[in-house]
Amino acid sequence: MTRSIVAATIAAGLTVSAALAESPPPGLAAKLRQVVSRDGAPGVTALVLKNGRLLYRLDEGAIAPDARLAVASASKWMTASLVMTVVDEGKLKLDEPIGKLLPQFTGRAGQITLRELLSFTAGQGGLKPDMFDLRQDPRISLAEAAAQVAARPLVDEPGTTFRYGGPSMQVAGALVEQATGKSWATLFQERIAGPLGMTHTYWANPLNPELKPAAVHNPNLQAGVYTTAEDYAKFLTMLAAGGVYRGKRILSAEAVDRMETWQTRGRRMAYLPPGAGDIDKYALGNWCDAVESGSDRCWLVSSPGAFGTFPWIDRRSGLYGVFFLKYRLPEVVGDLRAARDMIIAADQETTR
Repeated sequence: MTRSIVAATIAAGLTVSAALAESPPPGLAAKLRQVVSRDGAPGVTALVLKNGRLLYRLDEGAIAPDARLAVASASKWMTASLVMTVVDEGKLKLDEPIGKLLPQFTGRAGQITLRELLSFTAGQGGLKPDMFDLRQDPRISLAEAAAQVAARPLVDEPGTTFRYGGPSMQVAGALVEQATGKSWATLFQERIAGPLGMTHTYWANPLNPELKPAAVHNPNLQAGVYTTAEDYAKFLTMLAAGGVYRGKRILSAEAVDRMETWQTRGRRMAYLPPGAGDIDKYALGNWCDAVESGSDRCWLVSSPGAFGTFPWIDRRSGLYGVFFLKYRLPEVVGDLRAARDMIIAADQETTR
């Protein structure tokens, strides 16, 4: 890690452990170089942390230390977190029918719950065939976006089927704005970005990058975050600490626990995105890569995006990190998962 990158990392608010800052596992740099030279990504940054401390950082290829990128579905984790702050204060409930608060959802659609919205089991379809929410006008309100979703027929019986990438997070966002009386962007700044010092993060729509954030009133909540590697690492640090960041509680421990609980057990997994591989368990806004034996508790979680950024937390080792890049996820995901496995295995060796 070069002196300039160390300085930038400290300025970003991440604590660098002097003993470990330049000790990535053997072979990790070569694996990341494969992401560039073999898979085709222009560049990749890897940040690996534990207990709130940055263990090491690697930058390979052409990527600026302070690059701000659209992170696609890595946004979903942030959406679920902000929604859960409203659940924490009792203004929303995970299992209350949404029709009680949004009367445009009627019949079976009115019985959809917030839990189903966040786990893509609401019966509102998936990303394919039309990417409905991504193609909505970013300048309308989230309430209008939700009304457009309500006007569409259900694809599945709510609670029975998982279809990744449907428009349900826009409905969750409308519920949040209605419950708090604040815009999504304002609430995110007050509850997540501000307390965590995420000064380079904002919401938009990746299909309309020309729009200024101030003009976006219907940010895409499953794919609309623009951020930096350091900002995303701060967000992960909060989650890894059970909802606490630098002594300030952002989320309750119960909220984090719920977010990392397998929600799709017994559901038909009708649509999984390219790049999912053999991962077929979903929690609330993140993938459950591995579960504890005999339970629904996830011990390895992630939220990779279609543009390649891949954040993850390993609850067993306490390690967490983010691979930060902009390239097609299916092309790089194999090497990124291999790199994560290498990081976790190296930590197991040192702690024996």
